[in-house]
Amino acid sequence: MALVLPPLDFALSPFTGLTRDHWCSYADYLLRSAHRFGTDDHANIHLPGANSRYGPRSDSLEAFARTFLLASFRIAGDPANTGWIAEWYAEGLDAGTNPANPNRWPTPGELGQAKVEAASLAVGLALTRDVLWEKLPGRVQEQLIAWFETVIGEDYPPINWVWFQIVVETFLASVGGRYSDEDIDAGLAIHDSLYRGGGWFADGPERAYDHYVGWAFQVYPQLWALMAPSDPRVSARKKLDGDRLADFLDDASYLVGSNGAPLIQGRSLIYRFAAAAPFWAGELSGHTRLQPGVARRAASGMLDYFARHGSITEDGLLSIGWHGEFAGMKQAYSGAGSPYWGAKGMLGLALPADHPAWTAVEAPLPVEVADTQRLIAVPGWQVDGTVSDGVVRIRNHSTDHAVVGALVADSPLYARIGYSTHTFPDLSAESVDNAVTFVDSSGRLTHRTGFEYLGSFSVGGVQMGASRFTAHWITPDPDAGPDHGSGVAGSATPGPSVTVVSVTRGAVELRLVRVRGAASSGASLRIGGWPVDAASSVVSSVRAVPGFGLALDASGTFVRSGAHPMGSELTIPWVGTAGTAHDGDYAAVVILAGDGGASPEAGVTFVAGEGQGEGRFVFPDGASVDLERLAHFDA
Repeated sequence: MALVLPPLDFALSPFTGLTRDHWCSYADYLLRSAHRFGTDDHANIHLPGANSRYGPRSDSLEAFARTFLLASFRIAGDPANTGWIAEWYAEGLDAGTNPANPNRWPTPGELGQAKVEAASLAVGLALTRDVLWEKLPGRVQEQLIAWFETVIGEDYPPINWVWFQIVVETFLASVGGRYSDEDIDAGLAIHDSLYRGGGWFADGPERAYDHYVGWAFQVYPQLWALMAPSDPRVSARKKLDGDRLADFLDDASYLVGSNGAPLIQGRSLIYRFAAAAPFWAGELSGHTRLQPGVARRAASGMLDYFARHGSITEDGLLSIGWHGEFAGMKQAYSGAGSPYWGAKGMLGLALPADHPAWTAVEAPLPVEVADTQRLIAVPGWQVDGTVSDGVVRIRNHSTDHAVVGALVADSPLYARIGYSTHTFPDLSAESVDNAVTFVDSSGRLTHRTGFEYLGSFSVGGVQMGASRFTAHWITPDPDAGPDHGSGVAGSATPGPSVTVVSVTRGAVELRLVRVRGAASSGASLRIGGWPVDAASSVVSSVRAVPGFGLALDASGTFVRSGAHPMGSELTIPWVGTAGTAHDGDYAAVVILAGDGGASPEAGVTFVAGEGQGEGRFVFPDGASVDLERLAHFDA
């Protein structure tokens, strides 16, 4: 089986060349390829690869449900030409819910993961009601209703999971099944309790900001509204949920690189182009301030990026990884079917071919128009995109998948100072990757999780953000539990108190570090740069700032040999102290630049003033910031 694509159309899509026909070809290829691993009755899809901790029964249901979600988008947008898809899944829906079938699916009442997959089935059936649901025999409809009804009254974690119960019970209400208004209302209340402002949700009580904000908290409210347009709750919330989506999309458009990659940050990254889902949700619902051409540019860029970098295997399957297969990205809940939550990124296929999202000419992303700067207050991100190389970077001072004061290990996908569209974080918790860390006599590195966000602001074309933390060493608890995003718990040994200020302009970050209480630790300081593959054209550098603060008299490059999600050898430059760090101020220039971008030798100059505590830092293009501005973060 081969993937056959139509010719690229650079008149309609000047950035990617991809049209709706390309999306259909990718979708059909993914579906046909997955179907080859389906059982004879089509109920289960046993994809090759490692199982999740829930086992093969769960994983085969997951593969069916998530590919069905993709199938439903394809059917909804083109019912006349997708009969083969509807027929295949109709058989599986029957067999999977038939109580007499020894290979039936576990119900949501029997298996927690089935609660997740039930939502994909319910959404898919709602979107294809005329084509699929209404043509199912009454017996099969009754089986499905009984299977879905096991969610009623069940406990769901107070995170994005509440939407899985909301959409299932909403579907039940639409087809004459039992449902609970109390469940739906409670789920909506939890959803609202997780809203933090500006279009951003936290996935739980921690500072858990990631792609779930978009592909869960922003997408499900719009799908729910389509499922139950006459529900008074939908009418009452339409503007609220719509405005939140529009606000989020304003930020999200700044977090896509010109290479098509979304920001590489947060858990469940094996879902890959699911990050395109909120852009399509804006087009589907009309709740967006983006031009349709920008939305499609973002979405098609993501699909193209992952297709070009090997996310689809030679068997036509989605692997666990970022580019190609990378087992190190497997989390406890990841099975071979898990990557097919990327189907959400194909939501645009539910739009007909004549929708403006498909007919508008692709328009450039913000980073393709000019250098970008944006402060996103809720996650504490300062965004700097550079048009010369298309790289989008964030510096992070309020996201760690923890709460203030927590003393746990750093989560590599949340707690680093920087993330970008062109670099993949070092997946080791202890790392100099975008870090300010201390090294003890045994070589152990400290962590920053639990830091206090000190705020951010912009002045004169320069952005500033800061955080303060107690650096701490962690001896991990071997029974710390499954990895759902948070850093590993363990026994903590406190170290120095550290304040970090990121002063950024484009590719250049001036990283200012104030240390207190260093003497008792006897540890040396390391200020780490960006992680890049040794063979990459993207360059990373870290240099001391002459004439300011205490000396950074040591430097080096950390090398982690062996495969990582974007290459075969990870390198991270660093500067630091040759011996024990002392209390005082340190300054380094941290640069990440792609092809045609800033020189890795670019520096920031410190010009001392006449009085104590006076002076200014000057960036390579002449922009500057006075020391007195940085007093904003003193306490």
